[in-house]
Amino acid sequence: MAAQKINEAHEHIAKAEKCLKTSLTKWKPDFDSAASEYAKAAVCFKNAKQYEQAKDAYLKEAEYHTENKTLFHAAKAIEQAGMMMKEQKKMPEAIDYIEKACMMYMENGTPDTAAMALDRAGKLIEPINLEKAVDLYQKAAGVFENEDRLRQAVELLGKASRLLVRLKRLDEAAVALQKEKNMYKEIENFPMCFKKTTAQVLIHLHRGDYVAADKCVRESYSLPGYSGSEDCVAMETLLQGYDEQDEDQVYRVCNSPLLKYMDNDYAKLAISLRVPGGGGKKKKAAAAPQGGGSGAPAAADDEDDYEGGLC
Repeated sequence: MAAQKINEAHEHIAKAEKCLKTSLTKWKPDFDSAASEYAKAAVCFKNAKQYEQAKDAYLKEAEYHTENKTLFHAAKAIEQAGMMMKEQKKMPEAIDYIEKACMMYMENGTPDTAAMALDRAGKLIEPINLEKAVDLYQKAAGVFENEDRLRQAVELLGKASRLLVRLKRLDEAAVALQKEKNMYKEIENFPMCFKKTTAQVLIHLHRGDYVAADKCVRESYSLPGYSGSEDCVAMETLLQGYDEQDEDQVYRVCNSPLLKYMDNDYAKLAISLRVPGGGGKKKKAAAAPQGGGSGAPAAADDEDDYEGGLC
């Protein structure tokens, strides 16, 4: 089966080369037909699992589509070349091809396709390179934002924000979340604004910036329905407990369903939040409900004294 497909591929390549030849009666190469034959060859190589040869055929297809001034089809072929690299577990090369395709989509005047390709590239690279995934999601969000496609833009920004938290780049995550919140406000999705406020508070407290966390809640009072909502009450209670070094109160809020069932990256921020000047009891409750060693709380106190100094 594989050998048959490989033979078919070579037949299509021979036809493509014939299309490119000129003669006295044929002055110009037939780039369109050549591209079509290389596309067929690429599919045959792919079916035979000859991914390197399939990649080369897709690049040839792209070359002749470019000669024929059909940039959209050229970009599609380059994107497919990237997918052949993915099949070979060569992810950086795969992403390079997809980004090149995106530039061509933009040049062709199809930014939506470019943004969707960047999103796909982000999903591909995320398991092995979070930093690159953040970059790709942010680029895709920027493209959608420029097209006034805010719902698509904010979804991609959300992916980037969560990865920034995972990378512990909390300053950047705080900025990204504020941008998300502004977009949700613009499209009048206020319940999502409430959730983003909660995420902001957790990030700012982990950054040791109580003032910024408090400001996020105060600014959210202007959002329709926020004041008195479950989200609002939880954040007011959390900030009060944090300010008063009441570790029990902070623990209760951070382990409530409202916070535990947030996106996983934010839920982890909640359960790992410590009170300045305390936190030992919370750690004991989380790690050893039946009691525990007497040395752990003292160590946690020392660590949290340092955290308190950052506030």
